[in-house]
Amino acid sequence: MRAILDHCQGVPVVTIADGTELLAEGQKTGRVYVLVQGRIEILRGGTQVTVLDEPGSVVGEMSLLLDSPHTASARALGDVHVHAIADAAGFFNDRPALSWLIATLLAKRLNAATTYLVDLKRQFANHGDHLEMVAEILETLIHQQDRDFRPGSARDPGRA
Repeated sequence: MRAILDHCQGVPVVTIADGTELLAEGQKTGRVYVLVQGRIEILRGGTQVTVLDEPGSVVGEMSLLLDSPHTASARALGDVHVHAIADAAGFFNDRPALSWLIATLLAKRLNAATTYLVDLKRQFANHGDHLEMVAEILETLIHQQDRDFRPGSARDPGRA
């Protein structure tokens, strides 16, 4: 998503030191970071979800769009260079063309999740056990439309 960088002209690039947490899961900051160079680790519940290393990668956008706390933490792996956007809502409002790029990014993520869902359903169809149920649960989560929906587990202390 290097095209996102084109919309960051005029936003200073800052260096974030190795190991620094850019965003903390469960906190609401209104911040978004756009990666210029380096690697950012994404963690959810302390488990690594992915490592972003493509310039133009965005972190913090889900919190902004959902008007909710960050769904994951983001931490610098080595020194990283980012555009740090403190007022993300204002930034996106001032750049309406950027919305299309973010929508494309989110659509790609959803496509990857649904592709994985189809694969799971095919692998575990007609097994009649708990593995078949995993695909059903994922399908429900992916197609959830309720704004107040919070995925999680009864084992998650934040859900109590």
